[in-house]
Amino acid sequence: MFSKLLAAVGLVAAVAAAPAAACPNWQAAPYFGQIDLYAGFQPDPYVRNITAGGTNNLSGCGAPGWAGFVTSRPDFDLYWNGSSSQLTIAVVSGADAVLLVNAPDGSWHYNDDYRGTNPAITFYNPQPGLYDIWIGSYDGSRRNPGQLIFTEYNY
Repeated sequence: MFSKLLAAVGLVAAVAAAPAAACPNWQAAPYFGQIDLYAGFQPDPYVRNITAGGTNNLSGCGAPGWAGFVTSRPDFDLYWNGSSSQLTIAVVSGADAVLLVNAPDGSWHYNDDYRGTNPAITFYNPQPGLYDIWIGSYDGSRRNPGQLIFTEYNY
């Protein structure tokens, strides 16, 4: 009985301490939809209009080097299928955008300023599965128009 009570108290404490509302939630539904892409997809690049920004500060989410602001929910979900030597996810925006991706194996990938203020992440031999994608802004600005780009070519 005591061990169950202790476990329940520990669970409540862990949930209360978790900053769930302030950090990316890969299980939430994406704001701008999803797509299934297969290796060799055409046309390449695939481009989707998005809005960059958010109110949740990444610096408090436990990963060193993450900076910028995103929404809690992903902006877009990519379901990747097939075998390819590389897949690049990039953002073009007038804002200083940041890019955060949760890969199918649960690993997190972050980039800021790949080309000027535009971020990009290249996955070599990308795993099939779900890629959750957040497009944020470095300075906390919101409603910044932009484009999310997927390509199998060098970016």
